[in-house]
Amino acid sequence: MKINIKISKQSFMRILVDIVMVNVAFLAGLIIRYLWAIGTAAQTGNPYEPFSNYYGVFLKGFGLLSLVCVLVFYTSGFYTFGKAYKSKFKLLIIIQAVSLSYLIFGAFEYFTGEFFEMPRAAFFLAWGFTLILMTGSRLWSEFWKSMAKEEMDYLAKQPQNRLVNRVLVIGGAGYIGSALIPKLLEKGYKVRLVDLLLFGTDPIENVLAHPNLEILKADFRQIDIIVEAMRGVDAVIHLGAIVGDPACALDEELTIEINLMATRMIAEVAKGHGVERFIFASTCSVYGASNKILDESSDLNPVSLYARSKIASERVLMQMADSRFSPVILRFSTIYGLSGRTRFDLVVNLLTAKAITEGEITVFGGNQWRPFVHVDDAALAVYSILRAPLSDVYGQTFNVGSDEQNYRISEVGELIRDIVHGSRLVNMGSDTDARNYKVSFQKIRKEIGYLPNWSVEKGIKQVYEAFESGKIKSYKDSRFSNVKFLSEELGYLITRREKEWMKELLSDTTPVQKVLVSR
Repeated sequence: MKINIKISKQSFMRILVDIVMVNVAFLAGLIIRYLWAIGTAAQTGNPYEPFSNYYGVFLKGFGLLSLVCVLVFYTSGFYTFGKAYKSKFKLLIIIQAVSLSYLIFGAFEYFTGEFFEMPRAAFFLAWGFTLILMTGSRLWSEFWKSMAKEEMDYLAKQPQNRLVNRVLVIGGAGYIGSALIPKLLEKGYKVRLVDLLLFGTDPIENVLAHPNLEILKADFRQIDIIVEAMRGVDAVIHLGAIVGDPACALDEELTIEINLMATRMIAEVAKGHGVERFIFASTCSVYGASNKILDESSDLNPVSLYARSKIASERVLMQMADSRFSPVILRFSTIYGLSGRTRFDLVVNLLTAKAITEGEITVFGGNQWRPFVHVDDAALAVYSILRAPLSDVYGQTFNVGSDEQNYRISEVGELIRDIVHGSRLVNMGSDTDARNYKVSFQKIRKEIGYLPNWSVEKGIKQVYEAFESGKIKSYKDSRFSNVKFLSEELGYLITRREKEWMKELLSDTTPVQKVLVSR
């Protein structure tokens, strides 16, 4: 019967190391026994054996001991990694193998008589040292493997800071997006934009010819469009939504579909494509009404469908977070200032426009607190999060704004009155809007180093100068207001479009198998 013993290169190296350790233990046992013999002889005055005798024992025995140990270790699974050796009884297997090796070696010494005589103390010392080296080396190895595995498992759970080259911006032709896209292109990012372009391409007219901009005019609720848009993307910035309480109230089902259901679908597609960075635009309106200074850990108290839809989206995204998917929530303050698609249905811009064109700044109540941020600084926050190390922003929520720009509505009116000379502040009595929140922005400042460049005063002056120069003629134009545009001009075209799409699908009699093959 022919027996083939195959030894891998790794196992061969292990055998060589074991031979060295066995003989080091053998030699150490002889040396200690020799030193003990010298000490005893010095005390008693008796002559002691010369070292050459011990050295001779080593020369005669090291080859045999090496052979015996390797054979016993091999059959015990040291190099083949047998079931017993890999079990929880590994320590007992090692002790058994080392002890059996020395028993065989001791038996040979006993039966060979005068061939070589090994001192008993040296024999037991060598056995003890071999046992220590064998168990120590293997258990130490297992310890480091365990440590390495824990480290690898830990790293596997951590988000990887991959290089971001191509960015998908959903809803990027809106108020924030039209300020963000030029920044991204200026910084060298390749940008893919998905937007219905309800306001045409005017909001991004200054970058339309940029070679790094790709535009997909489409409804981001369409999963096939999102799947197509997601290919080759390193990060997603989701700005698309029906924004504002009045606009969301026009059609609650449509709001839920666009603000929540589409967000979940987009995030699932992103995660499925291995896109780790997902930046989501939320709002400080989620805080609702409170007399406290609110930070990211404060209780949420939404008073509108818009705020509830954003909270629900935040929860969906955070539930999806893992080592492969890193959502970041940005809760924007009330935005002001000019961008490619300026809005005049927001308090600073609206009151400034009314002061310029009508001479009156009408406020309701006025004691409500609001945080504010310029649209350009909102875009800066998105860019800052995009370039931050993923480990610093993974699964985090950030309020976007600055502590210095927390104002009462009446205080905003007073700032506008001081800048737009000849205007007067008129209080129209109590307001039906229950929102009242003063927000802390320490987290984004400390952890990201984010600092806005604009102030409310500068933003008011920017709007004032736009009117003075004729850049803006009528703030009442429906394209400047989400709710006006949706109700007066757009109507429910988006809803009808979805119904028409379903009707087309129901009337399509093309065989399913044929469609699948053609794809």
